[in-house]
Amino acid sequence: MAKTVKSSEPTIVRSEDVDPHWVWGRPIPAPGRMHVDFEERVNYDRLHRYRTGRARNALADSDLGAILCFDNNNIRYLTSSVIGEWTRDKFCRYALFTGNSDPYLWDFGSAAAHHRIYAPWLKQDRCRAGMLGLRGSIGQEAGLFKRAAEEIRDILKAEGVVDMPVGVDVCEPPMLFALQEAGLEIRDVQQVMLDARQIKSQDEITLLNMAATMVDGAYDHLAEKLRPGTRENEMVALVNKFLYDNGSDDVEAINAVSGERCCPHPHNFTDRMYRPGDQAFFDIIQAFMGYRTCYYRTLNIGSSTKSQEDAYKQAREWIDSAIELVRPGMTTDKIAAVWPKATDFGFANEMEAFGLQFGHGLGMALHERPIISRLVSFDSPFELQEGMVFALETYCPAADGNGAARIEEEVVVTPDGCQVITLFPSKELFIANKY
Repeated sequence: MAKTVKSSEPTIVRSEDVDPHWVWGRPIPAPGRMHVDFEERVNYDRLHRYRTGRARNALADSDLGAILCFDNNNIRYLTSSVIGEWTRDKFCRYALFTGNSDPYLWDFGSAAAHHRIYAPWLKQDRCRAGMLGLRGSIGQEAGLFKRAAEEIRDILKAEGVVDMPVGVDVCEPPMLFALQEAGLEIRDVQQVMLDARQIKSQDEITLLNMAATMVDGAYDHLAEKLRPGTRENEMVALVNKFLYDNGSDDVEAINAVSGERCCPHPHNFTDRMYRPGDQAFFDIIQAFMGYRTCYYRTLNIGSSTKSQEDAYKQAREWIDSAIELVRPGMTTDKIAAVWPKATDFGFANEMEAFGLQFGHGLGMALHERPIISRLVSFDSPFELQEGMVFALETYCPAADGNGAARIEEEVVVTPDGCQVITLFPSKELFIANKY
């Protein structure tokens, strides 16, 4: 039986809740990860109010009555809750948010009881145990989808928005069908959530900078160990350990690509053994408190050739040209225009070269707004705004086929330009353990 829901009073978003509290006159901080009593580092209460306020305003600007999220990134943004990366592809937890209510959260079994003790920012009656289909492992005939859809409908009715469309980000098809059978009009909500998430507060920018700091250290650790006789998978393991030892809550992926594997870029790693003179590039994708990095660097092993150095100089020139343009009011088509056409560096078309000369927003997801690419930006330009955080990445194969250069910088859009927060040396080709 569905729980009784008392209708909420309309919620007014206070201006101080959605004030990003930027402090551009000082360096972006990268404090220690512990809470201390002698300085404010990240204010998590303020961060939660900012995120729910941004989401509430984005919802008010849409024609939706509620947000129903199954995407872990959106759930964490709304509820400041997480129970593990294993849930990312299970669709076993979900959150409901209306313009009048604090978030409702349905979590996996006993996690709901845990939240009621340890997450006081979530109202007790909003933390509920829930279960759907575990990607088909529990069939539709079990009735869990129908029960959940009816409970959601009853909440929406009590909140006065049952006759308005409900925005859903991702879900299992049986859940979508159950919501429709319960009489709800379902629409896409991902654009509403991206509206909310695209401008980062000072606390979010600090967390993104702290995440980048961890990767700075990972690259230094990697450069020390990168020698002939070691293998790509060993470097991946080394970096995983370093990041988890230093507080990462999710190492999503590490690309480790070297030698003849560099062109075309395979976006993975293998057990290939490094050889003297190899060009090797890495992408370290991980998160601290949910805020992600995407951070490429290219390092040669012991020595380099002129062809490799020329490729690196070209990749650096392309990324520098893009960084110089970043400022509020700039549009993504103008940034994409400084990058080469796909056919200029060996690919048949822009779809095949997508992601090589590339920009993408960073936050709780790896790919947020803006997306910058010759594939999409000319037809759908997007204006940069103060407080956006995104990555810019370039790629150039060596002319003789012996390697390729890959560089990526994460930038914060400031009032008069941008600040780069990825600090491991990249102005020149880095030679690890030079002979």
